[in-house]
This record gives sequence, C-alpha cells and structure tokens, in this order.
Amino acid sequence: MVKIINPFNKKGLTAIDGGLRDEDGKVFPVTNGVPRFVEANNYTDSFGFQWNKFQKTQIDRETKNSTFSKARFFAATNWDKEDLSGKDILEAGSGAGRFTQIVLDHTKGNLYSIDYSDAVSANYRNNAHHGDRLQLFQASIYDMPFPDNSFDKVFCFGVLQHTPDFKKSVQCLVAKAKPGAEIVVDFYPIKGWYTRISAKYMLRPFTKKMSHEKLLGKIDRNANRLIRTYRFFDKLKLGMIAHRFIPMCDINRTLPANLSKEELREWVVLDTFDMFSPAYDNPQRIKTVKKWMEESGAEVQFADFVTYANNLRMAIVRGIKKSK
Repeated sequence: MVKIINPFNKKGLTAIDGGLRDEDGKVFPVTNGVPRFVEANNYTDSFGFQWNKFQKTQIDRETKNSTFSKARFFAATNWDKEDLSGKDILEAGSGAGRFTQIVLDHTKGNLYSIDYSDAVSANYRNNAHHGDRLQLFQASIYDMPFPDNSFDKVFCFGVLQHTPDFKKSVQCLVAKAKPGAEIVVDFYPIKGWYTRISAKYMLRPFTKKMSHEKLLGKIDRNANRLIRTYRFFDKLKLGMIAHRFIPMCDINRTLPANLSKEELREWVVLDTFDMFSPAYDNPQRIKTVKKWMEESGAEVQFADFVTYANNLRMAIVRGIKKSK
C-alpha cells in the first residue's frame, strides 16, 4: 500500500466527506470519484476534452476482438504479467484509461494512476469497477501525491512530449520508483532534421490556439475527405507524402489494423485532434532520453524502437533505479 500525501508539503492525508485533508487543514476535493490536486483549468484542457468525448475509443474491451492496447503495453514494458501480482505500479498520464484497463484486466497488480487533465473522469467511468486495485488522481507529474521511492514499477506512455519540461518529467518518474524498480517510458522520437517538416508541426502554432470545439468540428467535417486522400497516395506507394503532408494522423503507422469503417473514422478524428490540440509537443532523440534517465539515477537497460501489432513502432527507454 502506497501512502497518499499532500504533494506540496508532503504531509499525510485523511479522508473526509467530499475530499482529503492534511493535518494543516488543507482540503483537496474528490470530484466524480477522483481526488483533485490541480486547478480545474490548465494546459492539458485539450486532453480532458478529447478523452471525455472519446471515452471508449481506445479501450480494448470496447472494440470487438481488439488487443491493440494490450499488445502495445506488454511490448513496451516487456513485463511478465504474473510478476506484477501484488506489485504497486505507477501510471503517469492515464488518459481515458486504455493502459489502466490492461493492467487491471490482465494482471493482479495494484495501480496508482494520475493524469493532469480531467481525462481522469473518463478513466474512472471506464475502470472504477476494479475497486481498490485502482487508485486514481488528478495530479501533475511534477507534484504527485506519493512519497519518493514508493513503486515497484513505473510507466508513462504517450505523455512526456506533452509536458512543459521533458527532462524534469523523467526525473520525477525515477524519483517515485523504489531502488531496483523499473521505469518504462515511450515518446515521440526525433528521427532527423526532417521530423518537424510536416503538416503537423507547420499547422500546430495555429491549431493549438483554436477552441477545442472548433478544431474538433473542422476535423470531423473533413475526416472522410482526408481518409480518401490518404488512401489515394498510399495506393500510389507514396505513403510518406500522405504521412508528412496530409493534415491527419498516419493511418498505417499509428492505428490498429482491421478497424471497421466507422471505427477507423472515429480513431482518425481522435488521433488527428490529438496531433493538433496539445499545448506542448516536444519529440526527443532516444539517446537524449536515455541520458536524462541515467542522470536521474537509473541504469538504462533498453533504449531503442520496439515493434508491436502489425509492425507499428514506438520509441522506448527502460531503466532500473539505482540503489544509493
């Protein structure tokens, strides 16, 4: 059992009606079943918006015969599900709970999950039925409500590039791991100087300032046309052009195979919104993230691309926290 603390003064918390209170009388509310340690409005508002709109889209059990998130989780971590039994696991950046569901449905670990956005409300609706094995909080990766050296396993997927300070985020993850515990992260990679020469990075200075409703509406209205254009270039063996210069997510390199037409459209709208709406998008070189994890006190065991689910690839760094 991991102790829950006030992340700002490190004092213990006691449950009261409607919240958690520390010994100085500071109260943190519990809203929609989730303790809240951050202001309601912050730089992650777009994620709260998208995950409450697309609550079930990426959840394996909500898509017929889908094991996409399961395949990604176990490929990224290389963890044995049996080895996670009874372990205290930290998930930083849960979104609507696609990996929360995998941990809770496929292992017997105890999961402590945070997200800075109101995506935690969607995660709670998706996974609260697991009871006390899920402890869910709205909190910052920089101010997590747990003491340092608390967790047997730590993972953070799809998050680090969207934080204001990538290096500090890595440091905070390593700090929460016990000595000897494993930390696994994935992130958007920089593959060369050409990474930022794309529709995504050319348009983001404008799209991230749009209202969430307006941006989502524009993507939704154009989704069918964008998919047709992507397919056209793909048939001509010009997939790289489709990937780089059509303002939509890369279907072949990021989405599950064998989606129905309706499911594909929903994933495209969601992932395209996810491309253009975040306040921060800072891809990194694998060697840079490896160095930052080492500087944070972990011995890196793996730093490379991992392939999963029909040859999709992700940049992964895994490390073991050193004993002092």
